[in-house]
Amino acid sequence: MNFPEMDWGPLWLTMQLAGVTVLVLMIVGTPLAWWLAFTKSRFRTMVEAVVALPLVLPPTVLGFYLLIALGPLGPIGGLWMDLTGSPLSFTFTGLVIASSFYSLPFVVQPLHGAFEAVGKKPLEAAWALGASKLDAFFSVASPMAIRGYLSAIVLGFAHTLGEFGVVLMVGGNIPGVTKVLSIAIYDHVEVLEYSQAHFLSAFLLIFSFVILTVVYTINRRLPVHVA
Repeated sequence: MNFPEMDWGPLWLTMQLAGVTVLVLMIVGTPLAWWLAFTKSRFRTMVEAVVALPLVLPPTVLGFYLLIALGPLGPIGGLWMDLTGSPLSFTFTGLVIASSFYSLPFVVQPLHGAFEAVGKKPLEAAWALGASKLDAFFSVASPMAIRGYLSAIVLGFAHTLGEFGVVLMVGGNIPGVTKVLSIAIYDHVEVLEYSQAHFLSAFLLIFSFVILTVVYTINRRLPVHVA
């Protein structure tokens, strides 16, 4: 079987983007999900709605406003430009920021549900035994919420792999810088290179199916913790 000659740059760039995005989202999303799970703040509903916005907004709409925000005249892009002298739009860093916003609900919501399932009783028991809040979080809550962590990592990674509208709006189509796999597939289709488009699409389909199958299998074997 003859495989089409491929440029593997977009695939490697996509994997890098997905990996960095998931890392950023785990750092940002974990405390946010924890706060949503236990806060009694009247702003909770508003924050939950903001987190879920990427689920209902067209990617081009989200990408358009992110492009404005990250552009040289935008609030974030302008500040970055003043500090570094470099733009954020049409760069890999800009893609990471945009992807983090776009994939936020796919990380926060599984963690939110997992933390709610853990509840406060195990934490209160740990506090009563002298554990600090931070120690109780890492030694009690996090191990009990392992299914939520696993789902968040896999869903965040898989969702970032398939991004198109947001990354095209914010990053454009710069080979080696912002040309990710979904954009490469579109380019091949546009010039009628269907064999290359099929190869990349099939790879993405199979890869996504395999990692989702693995996470569902592991989740079934992990213990369920209910408060």
